[in-house]
Amino acid sequence: MSRPLPPLNALRAFEAAARLGSVSRAAGELHVTHGAVSRHIRTLEEALGRPLFVRDGRGLALTADGLRLRDLAGDAFSSLQSGWAALQRDRRPSAFVLGCPGSLLARWVIPRLERLAVDLPTLTLHLSAQEGGFDDALTGLDAALLVGEAPWPTGWDVHPLVPERIGPVVSPRHAGFVRLERAPASALANEAVLHTASRPQAWPRWFEARGVDAGQLRLGAGFDHLTYLLEAAVAGLGVAIAPQELVQADLESGRLVAPWGFVDTGGEWALCTRRGNPDPRIPALATWLRAMLA
Repeated sequence: MSRPLPPLNALRAFEAAARLGSVSRAAGELHVTHGAVSRHIRTLEEALGRPLFVRDGRGLALTADGLRLRDLAGDAFSSLQSGWAALQRDRRPSAFVLGCPGSLLARWVIPRLERLAVDLPTLTLHLSAQEGGFDDALTGLDAALLVGEAPWPTGWDVHPLVPERIGPVVSPRHAGFVRLERAPASALANEAVLHTASRPQAWPRWFEARGVDAGQLRLGAGFDHLTYLLEAAVAGLGVAIAPQELVQADLESGRLVAPWGFVDTGGEWALCTRRGNPDPRIPALATWLRAMLA
């Protein structure tokens, strides 16, 4: 019974010799001897019953059958190489695209990327800073890390992480720090506090939670983004308000102090995905985030 296909090694040797126009060069490319390539070619010629090469002066020339087999083998090996490369690419998981507000990205996520790489070594993140909120389809994202509260979009699966807590912070460099450090929360009614347009309800909520009339709130310098607000606070420009998790490193280093504590806002940190997304990296990332935030 005849073989349905010639030996693969013989085809490789023939294809290289036909493409390079030399048995010696084919042997060099394949890292075999000149004799091995010649034997492979003879194997094909014997199986076919016709020559594939003829002598042409001091070199070799392809016969009509040789030309046909060269083209067939060349196309086949090219297709195999392309397909194999695609399979290798498919084995490598694509980057997990995580969107989050710029302030969370800069002050919480980026400082923990080294730890993430150690704890979840197979997770490759692509981080996307989002300003102005997320659309219901989470377009272009595998997940969003954010702080919010119900009701959530109906097309999302929401993985709660920790409750959000906010509180005022002030730098020891602030001119009124000694006076404010031991003052009650009501003393902030006399301060022109720093604030951000991205969280207009943060100060009123905190005042109300501490039993201080929010009507006494005096707003000082305002900033478009929370990141800039906190940089101003660290520089000693005034009292700012922020989520506890975003200033924890500043509190631990002494750059900022929180004399009046933090209160729950009713919101929460959450990892949000499109409903029904089966990606196994999602629960693993949610578990890691929950542990780090806790």
